[in-house]
Amino acid sequence: MAFAGKYELEKQENYDEFLEAIGFAKAKTNNKVITEVVQDGDNFIWSQMIPNWTWTNTFTIGKECELEDMRGNKFMSTATMDGGKISVPFPDYHFTAEISGGKLILHCTTPGEKSVTMTRISKRI
Repeated sequence: MAFAGKYELEKQENYDEFLEAIGFAKAKTNNKVITEVVQDGDNFIWSQMIPNWTWTNTFTIGKECELEDMRGNKFMSTATMDGGKISVPFPDYHFTAEISGGKLILHCTTPGEKSVTMTRISKRI
């Protein structure tokens, strides 16, 4: 699946609950998130933007690399792809992304008994 493109948030579920679960409740916002993905084979530049804030990670599928979480904390992880879905383990949650029906679908799931999954659906712009 080709991820390359620019996407605007259409709807999201469990956003506030997810932020609380990872201890980042102060980031609540009603801004439309723009996600931009640059893809060259297995190489990705993944950016999420709202006014006055941009968060970018660069990674290659199957290779360990340094990534950054929403708070700016750096960590080592390996992105994988299976069945057209990108999967990245973050320290506080697991991230997956796929293209379905021309839309970018993101899931972020916290671990444990009281797991929370935040879903974002974005349309291509």
